[in-house]
Amino acid sequence: MTSAPVTLCFMLRTHEGREQVLLGLKKTGFGAGKVVGIGGHVEPGESIVAAICREVAEETSLVIGAMDLIPAGTVAFVFPAKPEWDMFTTVFLCRTFAGDAVESDEIAPQWHPVGDLPHAHMWADASHWLPAFLSGERGHWRVVLNDDNETVASSIHTPPLGAVPADSRGMGS
Repeated sequence: MTSAPVTLCFMLRTHEGREQVLLGLKKTGFGAGKVVGIGGHVEPGESIVAAICREVAEETSLVIGAMDLIPAGTVAFVFPAKPEWDMFTTVFLCRTFAGDAVESDEIAPQWHPVGDLPHAHMWADASHWLPAFLSGERGHWRVVLNDDNETVASSIHTPPLGAVPADSRGMGS
């Protein structure tokens, strides 16, 4: 079985001199009760970009444009105890959007300081990849969950092709 294509977008803003990210309390469905990113499944025949623009509007009433999306990378979520939950997620950031975040039937959006994410209320895997994406790191993560479908068994990060490893930047010869 192939992983379900999913997409997430993290809207960013500077508010009162602090960098903030929009997250949402999931009210229904998969992950209900957790603080999550804004997004969802890519519908058959829909592009990833069209899906994230649609999902953001449906869940928050914010309007984002395809040209304003900043590709961050991907996260493959593997649930060995429940393979039907496996997901391949394309992640975007976005700093330009129109409107104000409004609660929907599915999500109660709330702005959080980027440096103080509500990890205790999020999926355990988020601490492995979300801070990296928010700080500008790019790449691909593969997160394997334990049999409890909550805690992380392993998390592997692969930088994008051509990326310079962080420990070799600025090193002269």
